[in-house]
Amino acid sequence: MLMLRRPVDPDWASRVTRRLDELLVDHAHLERKAATTAIHLEKYRELYPQVHVLNRIAIEELQHFEQVLSILEKHGWSFGQPQRSEWITGMMRGVRQGRRESAIDHLVVCALIEGRSCEKFQCLARHLADPEPALSNFYQSLVESEGNHYATYLIMAREIDLAETDARLDWFLDLDAELMAHRHDLCILH
Repeated sequence: MLMLRRPVDPDWASRVTRRLDELLVDHAHLERKAATTAIHLEKYRELYPQVHVLNRIAIEELQHFEQVLSILEKHGWSFGQPQRSEWITGMMRGVRQGRRESAIDHLVVCALIEGRSCEKFQCLARHLADPEPALSNFYQSLVESEGNHYATYLIMAREIDLAETDARLDWFLDLDAELMAHRHDLCILH
């Protein structure tokens, strides 16, 4: 179960789906970044035993990237430049220095990104059910995967240090809620 302290803005889905092409471009970039992040996490000594798990996450995220690219192509929309997410930037600013501290914080932030994606994919699936049933089904199909990644990243962090992870999770949940309070009109997932 997601432990988010502030739900997504109730009109978020209706705002971002007005320009589906921009939303899907952003989604494609996020899937690509999620794949590279999973591989990037393999640099931490604490995660060496998890390399195969991280590789599976990276492969799954690359498959999602390919699926989103296919949807863009099907609609005749071009893959374009990514937009900057103030939410992700704000979350990443909270990552501490120091190998062990950084490993825990990166895992917690990754978990929360996956958790927010899970929540937002559910919103998109509901909102798109009537006008875009195929796209609605696609977003619904991603919910379980995002939820699994959320749990996997938290478990990895807790295996490094349970108490430290829970303290940092609490801190990042407060930061997430604060950042979610700032509304923007960009057609991006986060």
